[in-house]
Amino acid sequence: MPVSPNQGSTGGGDGVVLSGHYFTGTTSVHFGSRQAVSFTVVNDTTIGTVTPAGSGAVPVTVTTPGGTGVIGTFYYLPPPSIGLATPVAGPIAGGNTITLTGIGLSTTSSVRFGTRTATFAVVSDTQITVTVPAATSAGPVAVSVTTRGGVAIGVIYTYLDAPSVTRVTPASGPVAGGNLVVITGTALSYTTSVTVGGAPVVSYRIASDTEIDAVIPAGTSGPADVSVTTLGGATTAPGAYTYGTVFAVLAGQTVTNTGPSAVTGDLGVSPGTAITGFPPGQVNGAIHAADAAALQGQQDLAAAYDNAAGQTPNTAVSGDLGGLTLAPGIYNAASSLALTGTLTLDAGHNPDARWVFQIGSTLTTASASSVLLINGATARNVTWQVGSSATLGADTAFVGSILALTSITLTTGATINGRALARNGSVTMDTNTVTP
Repeated sequence: MPVSPNQGSTGGGDGVVLSGHYFTGTTSVHFGSRQAVSFTVVNDTTIGTVTPAGSGAVPVTVTTPGGTGVIGTFYYLPPPSIGLATPVAGPIAGGNTITLTGIGLSTTSSVRFGTRTATFAVVSDTQITVTVPAATSAGPVAVSVTTRGGVAIGVIYTYLDAPSVTRVTPASGPVAGGNLVVITGTALSYTTSVTVGGAPVVSYRIASDTEIDAVIPAGTSGPADVSVTTLGGATTAPGAYTYGTVFAVLAGQTVTNTGPSAVTGDLGVSPGTAITGFPPGQVNGAIHAADAAALQGQQDLAAAYDNAAGQTPNTAVSGDLGGLTLAPGIYNAASSLALTGTLTLDAGHNPDARWVFQIGSTLTTASASSVLLINGATARNVTWQVGSSATLGADTAFVGSILALTSITLTTGATINGRALARNGSVTMDTNTVTP
């Protein structure tokens, strides 16, 4: 090739070798109308030169005492650009392949991630595939592409730590799935898949770098691994979630319903057998009448009841809880408690905040009363241990799991974001909604 290379930057400064004849005594070299920045006559057939700035395709001419001749054509290339990397992040170890897109990439000679050189393949003038080099730490780096037309920047690639899963809350649920859990861990921002027991979750949402909210798929009874895959790697928490029977409503003698109540989760009774009013009530789960699951549910309820009753209280309460705002803690009432109006539970932005209410006898709410959760408080972390029976007034919006020694009565329109579990007596419902 008489002009090598025959392409270069519009800004000039590229070294070019000219090949021909009779170069001895050369007095000037021009690229188009512009004189070369410099030239050196190596011998009669070779000249080394440096290009001036220019644009487009221009003739290269050499002038000697014998005249001026055209040696060839030099093509000024516009500066390249890159605007997108897919994917935009990956593991610290590198080795993954990404795609860079832009313009003017056909003469790419180098791709760098920060100071690290990457291997690449030119697919077209608008696309390069790149094997990402390893890094020493997580974080963003600038990607640069060098071509004969210049250097392109403008893409940021992020090296990621491998993810981890530290907790799944709640850690158990029904084999039918469909319940929402919070997966807590690290380096979760670039999550691409979540599985439980090897099955993809129904859906998930990346809440933050430390939290994923996921809807559990159906599974089989027993522990299941929870796996999270991100652009930075994959992690598995063995047995972090357990499939089993989760009762939303459980009674010792009978469950009676009037009207179009809706229960999400299982409903059961043991040792009694009577369940009436379904339909018109609907159960989004299984119904267990004095079977092995209901018996196990009652055994689990007894253990949970004794655990709640046995915790050491740090605050005494009495009378009516309406109008109070309570921080996490274990609250003890020697006899009955009432709720008229609104009780506010403030987690103080602590996702592990818990409340246990130990009630010596009855729990009664007035009509249209409510429990309000703020600053990260969750219904699954609220427990009401009731020494006799609980009655929720009409249209009460209640929160938490009621563990009653005797019975639970839900009057017309009352709702529970939690569970209604009675050890020895009955659960009576009337157009209610119970959602764990």
